[in-house]
Amino acid sequence: MRLMFRHIGLLALLLAPPLAGAAPQDVDLALVAAAAAGNTAMVDTLLARGADIRARDASGRTALMVATHANHVPIARALIAAGADVNAKDAIGDSPYLYAGAEDRLEILRLTLANGADLRSVNRYGGTALIPAAHHGHVEVVRELLRTKIDIDHVNNLGWTALLEAIVLGDGGARHTEIVRLLLYAGASPRIADRGGVTPMAHARARQQGMIVRLLEAAGAP
Repeated sequence: MRLMFRHIGLLALLLAPPLAGAAPQDVDLALVAAAAAGNTAMVDTLLARGADIRARDASGRTALMVATHANHVPIARALIAAGADVNAKDAIGDSPYLYAGAEDRLEILRLTLANGADLRSVNRYGGTALIPAAHHGHVEVVRELLRTKIDIDHVNNLGWTALLEAIVLGDGGARHTEIVRLLLYAGASPRIADRGGVTPMAHARARQQGMIVRLLEAAGAP
């Protein structure tokens, strides 16, 4: 809430006098603030007046990153069209592409994929966008990512693949079951175990995920 008040205050200061009189750094920060506030008209105005699309806030987030956080799709589209970097990471290693995948920002994810998303990029846990999407049960995001050449068996810093995270961190319900089905159909290996040597099948059985067990059996999982 405090951050939003700061955004509103900055925008108010820039709106009161002519924008042309604002310092360049203020105009750049105003772009980030306008994106966070969902003010499409102000974003367009600031871009037209030369605001630096690479500008970052105190957390290292670009205007595109804050628009992604807030799921402001039209603003994200405008920023990307103006050349915003979909792979620019913030202070904790998230990028618009990675965050969109992890947090179910499906339309923005599609925009990033169409505009240079680095499929090999990883978050602070060493995971590709596919892994947290599988963890959180974002079925359509997983489906979208599986249409790309993303490494389906990438192992993150915890020693887990997307398949393992869907089982270990999922709830065994319809969404995670569908994600397991999608991953297996796309060629995910059911044989890659975690660091302790526990296989996806062993995890699914221990969690009594009956439908997932059957999917793994059909895929030849040990």
